[in-house]
Amino acid sequence: MTPDFGTPIEEIQCSVSVVPDEIYTADSPFILRGLVSEWPLVKATKESNQAAVDYLQRFYNGQPVNAFMAMPEAQGRIFYNETVDGFNFVQSQVYLDDALNKIIEIVGQPNQPTYYVGSLEIQRHLPGLGDENALTLNNSNVRESIWLGNQSVVAPHYDFPDNLACCVIGERKFTLFPPEQLQNLYVGPLDLTPAGQPISMVDINHPDLEKYPRFERAMRSALTAVLKPGDAIFIPSMWWHSVSSKSALNGLINYWWRNTPAYMGVPTNALLHAIMSIKHLPITERQAWQEIYNHYVFDQPDDMYDHLPTQVKQKQSQMTETTARKLRAQLINKLK
Repeated sequence: MTPDFGTPIEEIQCSVSVVPDEIYTADSPFILRGLVSEWPLVKATKESNQAAVDYLQRFYNGQPVNAFMAMPEAQGRIFYNETVDGFNFVQSQVYLDDALNKIIEIVGQPNQPTYYVGSLEIQRHLPGLGDENALTLNNSNVRESIWLGNQSVVAPHYDFPDNLACCVIGERKFTLFPPEQLQNLYVGPLDLTPAGQPISMVDINHPDLEKYPRFERAMRSALTAVLKPGDAIFIPSMWWHSVSSKSALNGLINYWWRNTPAYMGVPTNALLHAIMSIKHLPITERQAWQEIYNHYVFDQPDDMYDHLPTQVKQKQSQMTETTARKLRAQLINKLK
């Protein structure tokens, strides 16, 4: 049984198919009930699971997709194996229509395996689906994906982009933790992850508080919500979130975007390099580098460049695409 913890996520009023302006400045999550309730896919799933599958298959172009499959003993949890040197699922290339038909075929059967197709680019695999089920976002670089499967549990993880996730098939429970709960989430390896992002090692449905005692603090900070078809949730950048798909067939369409230019790169790359080059230095040297990072990155003084000539000051204080290219070239050259 899923433990009962978490405060309800704030809900804000929205008009159908209209993304509110708050989404572009918010730094806390919120729920948008009924945002996509008029989408044809949502109307199809309210008719039946088969109607939803039939509707999706109208757009499928036959390209193989990457799918996860876990045996019944995993109980839907997408996770590691017991020795944490591999996973409790296998990945394979499948045809989406075969996977969806298989999910429909086993509905109601006991001890079902888990089928999970995650982060499928809609434009690449289901062209036209996004045109009939559309939201307009005030951002020129939005990635639109669909997630499909039967009952599953995805461990707490974070994403760098902002995320607007729309529930289109079945029910999903979201459990969110603010970024400052990192130390209480018992994160697994950075170099071996189920889907690219580090995950919490705690079983969100059966937390072992003897093994992971600090997780109790995270539970007190958790926010939760259950979404039905037509509902949406906004998850800000870097918020940890676990997603439990509750129904025999589940579908989610999400939109990712970042608030900084892509040429600035991904902060994870800097983290990995810092782990390699700084983490194992003597403590006095680490402390010195911490001061340098605070000065240049995290806590810049307002007058940091005032002592420099104007032209140099502007060059040092601004990040442009040209500057980013030069820095990237320097990094590549130094890493060689």
